[in-house]
Amino acid sequence: MKTLFDLTQLSGMNMKNRFVRSATHDGRADSLGHVTEKLINHYEELAKGGVGTIITGLTNVTDIEKIVPGQMAIYNDSFISEYKELTEAVHKHNANIIMQLVCNGAQNRSNNEGVLWAPTVIEDLTSMPGIKEMTKDDIEIMKESFINGAVRAKKAGFDGVQLHVAHGYLLSRFLTPYFNRRTDEYGGNIENRARVVVEICSGIREAVGPDYPILAKINCEDFMEQGLNLEECKYVCKVLEEAGLSAVEISGGTAGSRANEGTIRRVTSETEAYFRKYAEEIAEEVDIPVICVGGHRDIDNLTDIIKETKIEYVSLSRPFIREPELVNRWISGDKTPAKCISCTKCFGVETKCIFNK
Repeated sequence: MKTLFDLTQLSGMNMKNRFVRSATHDGRADSLGHVTEKLINHYEELAKGGVGTIITGLTNVTDIEKIVPGQMAIYNDSFISEYKELTEAVHKHNANIIMQLVCNGAQNRSNNEGVLWAPTVIEDLTSMPGIKEMTKDDIEIMKESFINGAVRAKKAGFDGVQLHVAHGYLLSRFLTPYFNRRTDEYGGNIENRARVVVEICSGIREAVGPDYPILAKINCEDFMEQGLNLEECKYVCKVLEEAGLSAVEISGGTAGSRANEGTIRRVTSETEAYFRKYAEEIAEEVDIPVICVGGHRDIDNLTDIIKETKIEYVSLSRPFIREPELVNRWISGDKTPAKCISCTKCFGVETKCIFNK
């Protein structure tokens, strides 16, 4: 019988438990995305807290796009040596660290210079003015940037990479019919809308070799009119598996989703694990491990997910912002739920809990 504290392997990566820290914008890099001492300390604190695998905040793969203040980046080789210090700090505590790779796209509200790439120019409440519809050349640059970012992450000692294909960021918008109205091979039916993500995944697999973990975070649904739906998500997961994906994290929603159906929701005992049913369905249809994120607070509920479904891992974000040591607390025998009250006041330029000094 599966438990939360099983020793497992994911594409050759040893996992000391089934807990994953889901990618969270930390806001601790410098203005150009470079590593700071504050960033290293932040990830080492998480590793000390007992979580088996950490996925970093969204890390931009190109300096052509606008970079969010405090966002990590990996757009040239100068980052490799400084990230080695970060990965070594995490590995000292027997934890894994995976770099989340992203292009921000049109919902970027940074005042920094750079472009706002989009599959199609669609103005909406989550977009900034000045959106640029991507040309074929732009798409090729983006693809190469993701591949190069993955190669650099491997050289820097990261245990794997995760493609951010969720929450309305650029790759997510390629999947969404509302945002992607292209008439070339990258628009139209779901096969075409998924094409760029599949090409990036297969390109990374070729570049990093057969065993290096490649993950993706993807929306089960966008929860908006003309959004990605569950059946399309299942298709994308299957073709990514064929392209070399190692595991998929099931999330959902964007900044434009219907009220309380977005990425970050209020959590009650009735609404906890709000993406579970979607992740459970997808886990029945793919052979790669599925990671379930979304409103996890109670260790008994997490235990049920692992015991009762084919879901292999559970990921949390806001609970670790308030309690980096949460997993160790649960290991010690204190099984009370996470202290996070889902106020979402933790998200700012630098992400931190208002209850922590």
